[in-house]
Amino acid sequence: MRSKDVQSTAMWSYLSPEARVPADHPLRSLRELVNVALRKLSPEFSKMYSPNGRPSIPPERLLRALLLQMLYTVRSERMLMEQLNYNMLFRWFVGLNLDEPVWDVTVFTKNRERFLEGDIAKKFFAAVLDQARAANLLSDEHFTVDGTFVEPGRATRASSPRMTSSHRRAALGARIRRSTSKATSAPTTLMLPRAIPTLASTRRVPAAHRDSATLGTR
Repeated sequence: MRSKDVQSTAMWSYLSPEARVPADHPLRSLRELVNVALRKLSPEFSKMYSPNGRPSIPPERLLRALLLQMLYTVRSERMLMEQLNYNMLFRWFVGLNLDEPVWDVTVFTKNRERFLEGDIAKKFFAAVLDQARAANLLSDEHFTVDGTFVEPGRATRASSPRMTSSHRRAALGARIRRSTSKATSAPTTLMLPRAIPTLASTRRVPAAHRDSATLGTR
């Protein structure tokens, strides 16, 4: 029996975002490494913030969100906030509940200088690198890519004109005119094509010209 396409505007679920993320998802192991590195940086975070005032967005969440931006090539922080608003995987990785609102995009602007002054990015990368080195996940193997063959090829394709349908028709007409000009000295027979191909479709030649025609001098 076919079920009806019922659209519900409300959602009630007993499953947490943790239960919905697959057990073999690559972000699971990465999140464990990130959490260990962030716990090591907790004393550094405490030095950056004042003990008084309104509570801020946890720096751990900001760094997890920026890491997602780099991993998934999100073009801007505004688009990153849009993803955090409806992407359950992003919410789980950052540490947001399903009904928890996302912060304003200007939070990154206000905290960027604070992170730079405390050299947090360098320390965060060093902490993750130490874990990878301890787990023997690093390797000395490398490969080299020569970009000199890539850039000239791109320049050649960019400088060459693109063949359009009008160019194809003009080239075909030039070939016919060259053939007819050679016929001024001696009559010759030119086989006209049955169809003239174009870029969008194939235009058929009238039936009167489908058979061979003899082109000669007048």
